[in-house]
Amino acid sequence: MSKTAIIIPARYNSKRLQGKPLIKVCDKPIIQWVWERAIQVKSADTVIIATDNKEIFETAKAFGANVEMTSENHKCGSDRIVEVAQKYPDLSYIINLQGDEPMISIECIEEVIKQIKEDKNADIATLLSPIKEDEDLDDPNMVKCVKDINGYAMYFSRSKIPYERNFNIAKFYKHIGIYAYKRESLFKMTKFEQPEIEQAESLEQLRALYNGMKIKTSVVEYNSIGIDTIEDLNAFKKLVENK
Repeated sequence: MSKTAIIIPARYNSKRLQGKPLIKVCDKPIIQWVWERAIQVKSADTVIIATDNKEIFETAKAFGANVEMTSENHKCGSDRIVEVAQKYPDLSYIINLQGDEPMISIECIEEVIKQIKEDKNADIATLLSPIKEDEDLDDPNMVKCVKDINGYAMYFSRSKIPYERNFNIAKFYKHIGIYAYKRESLFKMTKFEQPEIEQAESLEQLRALYNGMKIKTSVVEYNSIGIDTIEDLNAFKKLVENK
C-alpha cells in the first residue's frame, strides 16, 4: 500500500536568520507552528521533521513530533529529505514542506498532494500565488515562476519574470515553498549535479527543470509568510498577535 509523508527539513544554520526553527512566536518555536499545520492534513499518513541540529531534534521530540537526525553535509532540503525517505521504503509520495512556512494553509498542502497523485506526467508538484504588489516583483526573496499552458513550470527566478517590454499584459506568480514528489522523482533529482542556474539563483527546483523533469503547478489564493528575514519574522509576529 502506498503512503504519503510530509517531511519538514529544519536546519539551524540559516544565512539570513540563524536558528530560525527555534525562534519562538507566542511561546511556540516556528518549527512547531509548521508541524501543527502538517499533522492536520488528512491526505498524509505521517509527518516527519528532518534536522541536522540536536537542539531542534530535542525541541521537536518535546512537542511530540516524529523527528529524524540527518547529516550536516546536505546542500539543500531535498537532499536532507532523501536521507529520511531511504528509511521509509513504503513512501510513494513525499511532501517537502519548508520549515519556515508557519502560516501555510491545510488546503494548500492538500492541493499539492492531490496534484502529484492525479497527474501521471508530473515528477513534482508545487504551488503558485498571484503577485498583487508591485514592490514584490523586485524582491529577490520572493521567487517568481512562469508556467506553460498546461500548468507546468517553465522557469523559476529571484528576478522579475517575464520581463515586461510591453506593459499590462503579463501575469506574475510567486512560488510557495512546498513540493510534492513521486518517490522515484525525488531520488532521481537529487542524483543530478547542481547546474549553474541552480547555483546562481540558489533554487533547487531549477535542477529538476534543467534535467527535463516536469513540475506541475497549481495557482492558489494564498498570501504566504515564508520567514527568511527579520522583517518576515516581525510580520508573522504581528499577524499572530493581531489574531
